[in-house]
Amino acid sequence: MPWRSVLCSPRSPGGTPRSLSLLQRPRSWFRKTAAALSSEGKQSWTMTQQPLRGVTSLRFNQDQSCFCCAMETGVRIYNVEPLMEKGHLDHEQVGSMGLVEMLHRSNLLALVGGGSSPKFSEISGLCDLCPSLEKQLLVFPGHKCGSLQLVDLASTKPGTSSAPFTINAHQSDVACVSLNQPGTVVASASQKGTLIRLFDTQSKEKLVELRRGTDPATLYCINFSHDSSFLCASSDKGTVHIFALKDTRLNRRSALARVGKVGPMIGQYVDSQWSLASFTVPAESACICAFGRNTSKNVNSVIAICVDGTFHKYVFTPDGNCNREAFDVYLDICDDDDF
Repeated sequence: MPWRSVLCSPRSPGGTPRSLSLLQRPRSWFRKTAAALSSEGKQSWTMTQQPLRGVTSLRFNQDQSCFCCAMETGVRIYNVEPLMEKGHLDHEQVGSMGLVEMLHRSNLLALVGGGSSPKFSEISGLCDLCPSLEKQLLVFPGHKCGSLQLVDLASTKPGTSSAPFTINAHQSDVACVSLNQPGTVVASASQKGTLIRLFDTQSKEKLVELRRGTDPATLYCINFSHDSSFLCASSDKGTVHIFALKDTRLNRRSALARVGKVGPMIGQYVDSQWSLASFTVPAESACICAFGRNTSKNVNSVIAICVDGTFHKYVFTPDGNCNREAFDVYLDICDDDDF
């Protein structure tokens, strides 16, 4: 199947990126999908300073089996395990890129211009689309500060509007959001970056509160494992945190939890759950993270991909033991085949 290198081209009169639909799905579905994919959101990170090695953003596809690298010099697409370049588009074809999204493992890409010499529209925003093909759920920040809105795209019809479900998730603006694979749970973090809160997408009830740390931080990425047993998150502190969701007893608790009754402010801190495991990458190099293939029943892995061109794979066990299993420089891996 030939690659189609441009999904999002300059804006239509209504302000929505135009899209080309070539897969066997209704055109209305792809119009909604393209709009969602074109916004900066889950499992992606966009440079705001001078790009490292020309990388402007990184983004996984929906099942985290591939990742897209947007660069000043074009686009590169990589397979995660084993790590290899699947193809590339050079600057003459697409210009400098701000964001690239791959639709599952298809030949369909969404391209958003950026950097010093873009050929396509530059847009920004925050949203996430459910990775499942069976559920077309879209989540994005609401009008109210710190709120999330969820829309079932399958129930929307042209020319009609319906009120989205609203979740009051944080007290400050939402900065990062992610849906699990079946679309049953949404995770979000605010601009403060100290807490990650998980909500049921049906009942809107808060399920758990996870604490990344006590100092403010910018979260680059939040991702669920494929079975939603774990969650990982990366930030500008240079640390990737791993939390247990299926068995939250594995997560660490504050030592103050053994003290007993405490005041309301300290109580919020004590009640939070801390990561069961973590590892570090260069703090000056932003990264995205996702779960890799399980090597055994009790050993899981997390992949971290950094804008400095480095690839890290760590394995962890339920008791919190975490060790690096693989390291590579993905920008040094070349493939001579164009899309």
